[in-house]
Amino acid sequence: MALPMELLVIFLRDFAIFFAIYLIVALSLNLEYGYGGVPDFGKVLAVAGGAFTVGFFPGRLVAWLFNIGTAEYNGFTDYATLQYHVTIVDEVNKVLAANPALSIAIFFGSLVVAAVVGAALGYIASYPAIRLREDYLSIILLAMGEAIGVIGYNYTPIIRGNIGCLVPDLFGWAGEARYMAVLLVVVGVCLVVIFYLERLVRTPLGRMLRATRDNEDVAESLGKDVTSIRMKIIVIASILGAIAGALDAFKKGGLVSTMYQRATWTFWPWVMVILGGAANNMGTIIGCLTFTALRRFIDYFKGYLNPFVPFDIVWLDPLLLGIMLILIQM
Repeated sequence: MALPMELLVIFLRDFAIFFAIYLIVALSLNLEYGYGGVPDFGKVLAVAGGAFTVGFFPGRLVAWLFNIGTAEYNGFTDYATLQYHVTIVDEVNKVLAANPALSIAIFFGSLVVAAVVGAALGYIASYPAIRLREDYLSIILLAMGEAIGVIGYNYTPIIRGNIGCLVPDLFGWAGEARYMAVLLVVVGVCLVVIFYLERLVRTPLGRMLRATRDNEDVAESLGKDVTSIRMKIIVIASILGAIAGALDAFKKGGLVSTMYQRATWTFWPWVMVILGGAANNMGTIIGCLTFTALRRFIDYFKGYLNPFVPFDIVWLDPLLLGIMLILIQM
């Protein structure tokens, strides 16, 4: 049984990882909505795209490079099904644990592939709808965010459909310090994203975003291509969202399509952005910190809270979301 201090360390470590991943998503949404005026209610599209990329790509790559899952299974090479069998993943993890350089290379390579997938999804989502006004645009993006969950659930070659898949452990080489390595990498990526967005909003593109958001007609009258600017910002935000989804999948070590829903990966980031104040990266950080701290506190200590609430504790999360939305609107 963990001592109180050990429990506190575990809580703080897990919270820091959870916070950093959600902060990347919230900041990407703040870039779209706060600075660009794009109401992206399909944020889960990019996040799930990045996670599904991690579920599909790195394990198959290692299995192919080291010929895992062929001779042992009489030449059965249907990696879409077999690769994510527990035995195959164990073999992949053994190879990765013995090759730290390979693990690190595949990790960052997977982030790059996830970013490319996020950019493609952002472009596909924005292209047919970018000329629509805010309400219609938000509905289209919301529908596309729902579509990727349906595809992931029903199309088995990606992440084995409703069965889900295991993700290779690219931090197994760290041994007992695995979770600390995950923490350092995730927080490091988050800091890079914060630095990048702070610089971006101070560039001519950032100033043009605010001008477009405040008065689209004036920006067009000055010769600015508003449609192109909005598409660029959706693509950039989708890249960041996909990277966050990839980090989340690596952290969890496995995924099912139903883990990526609009409530947790669209509405929660919206609460964080509005709570902290749109077009304010520091405010988004504070809003994300407040919301994620409250939610992780409930996750870790809901067993202790159960005697004090007049309903099943599993309903505390959606109730919290509803209360936060009501208070923000008030």
